[in-house]
Amino acid sequence: MESIPEENRYALRGVSSGKEEVHQAIQNLDQGLFPDAFCRILPDLAGDNNYVSVMHADGAGTKSSLAYIYWKETGDLSVWEGIAQDAIVMNTDDLLCAGIYSDILLVSTIGRSKHKIPGEIISTLIQGTEKFLEELRKYGSSIYSAGGETADVGDLVRTIIVDASVYARAEKSRIIRNKTVQAGDVIVGLASDGLTNWDSSWNSGIGSNGLTSARHDLLHSEYLIKYPESLDGATPKNVVYQGPWKVTDTPAEIPVNVGKAILSPTRTFIPLMLPILKNYQDKIHGMIHTTGGGHTKCLHYLPAGIKIIKNNFPTLPWIFQQIHKYSGISWKQMYSTFNMGIRMEIYTDLHTAEMIIKEASKMNLGAYIIGHCEPTSDHALEIHHTRDTKIYYP
Repeated sequence: MESIPEENRYALRGVSSGKEEVHQAIQNLDQGLFPDAFCRILPDLAGDNNYVSVMHADGAGTKSSLAYIYWKETGDLSVWEGIAQDAIVMNTDDLLCAGIYSDILLVSTIGRSKHKIPGEIISTLIQGTEKFLEELRKYGSSIYSAGGETADVGDLVRTIIVDASVYARAEKSRIIRNKTVQAGDVIVGLASDGLTNWDSSWNSGIGSNGLTSARHDLLHSEYLIKYPESLDGATPKNVVYQGPWKVTDTPAEIPVNVGKAILSPTRTFIPLMLPILKNYQDKIHGMIHTTGGGHTKCLHYLPAGIKIIKNNFPTLPWIFQQIHKYSGISWKQMYSTFNMGIRMEIYTDLHTAEMIIKEASKMNLGAYIIGHCEPTSDHALEIHHTRDTKIYYP
C-alpha cells in the first residue's frame, strides 16, 4: 500500500471522522433547552412545560455501499434488513443517551439509483424496518413507523442511501443532561461485539461509523473494477479497495465471512438500557453514544473541569485489529474514528455501575468499567491503549 498520511487518506476519500466542518457550521445555532444533552431538546409541541420534544436524524452511511457489493456477489437480500436496522439504531441509541426510549415516531428516507437498486431491495428495507420496530416494541419501546420517502435520484446517488428521522416526546425531568458528570464517576462501557440474548447473529462490533475506511482498507482491489458505482468517481484510485479480503472469505478467527462481519447490524442497547433507565436513571450522570468521533465524542458533551481517563478497555475485537493492520492508521486516529468494541458509555457511581454490569451479564452483553473521571483545570481525555501507551486529546 502506498504510504499516504492518514489525514490525507481521509480527505482524499471525501470523509471526516470528527465532522469538524459540521460542528463549525452549527456552532452558532440554538442548542435547545439543554445544550449538554446528547440530543437537541426542544420545547414541547403540545405546550406542556413538564414535557419536551426531540427531533433527530441519522442513517446507515456508506455501509449501504458494502451491502450493495455483498448483494451483487452473493444474491443475499438479508443484508438490507441489517441496513434498515443501522438507520434505526443510530437514532434510537442517540435518544437513549438523552434518557428517551419510548413514545417515538420514525420516518425513513431512501434515495436510490433505480438502474442499480431494484424494487426487491426497497421492499426488503421497508419490511426490515417494520420487523425491527416490532422487535423494539417487544422490549418495551413504543416506537412506530410514520412512513417515509423513497426517491429515485440516480443523478445524485450512485447506489443507495438509507436514512431515518425520529420524533419523541418525553418528560422534561427524565432527560439525561451530562452536566452532572463529576469527578469520581466511573465509566461503564457496553460492548458492540459478540452475541447477546437478543442478537440474531454474531456481531463484529463495527457499528455504522468509519465504514468508508473499513471498506477500502480491508476489501480487495477487484471491487474497484467490478463495482465502480460503489464509490465516488472523484476519489483517487490509490486510496480505494487496498485490502486483502474478498467479502466471501471466512477468516479462522471469526464465525462469519468478511462481508457479514463488516455488515454486522448496529446493535441496539434498548433491551438492557430500558430497564436500567426505569430503575436507575437518577443515578446516571451522563451517557455517550460513541459514534461519529469515536471515543472523543465525550469531549463535546461532558462538563468543563473533568478529565476523562479510559484505561481499561476489553480485548480489541478482530475487526478493529484488521483495520489497524491494513490501514496504517495510528491508534490515536483509530480511537477517534471507531467505537473500538465499546459503543456506549454510562457515567455513574461505582455501585450503579456494578448493577448495570450484573444486568448486562444476564443478557450475555459485555459491560466493563473502562475508566473514570478526575478533576482538572482543563477539559481533556486520556486513553490508555496499553499499559505503556497513553493517548491524549484534544
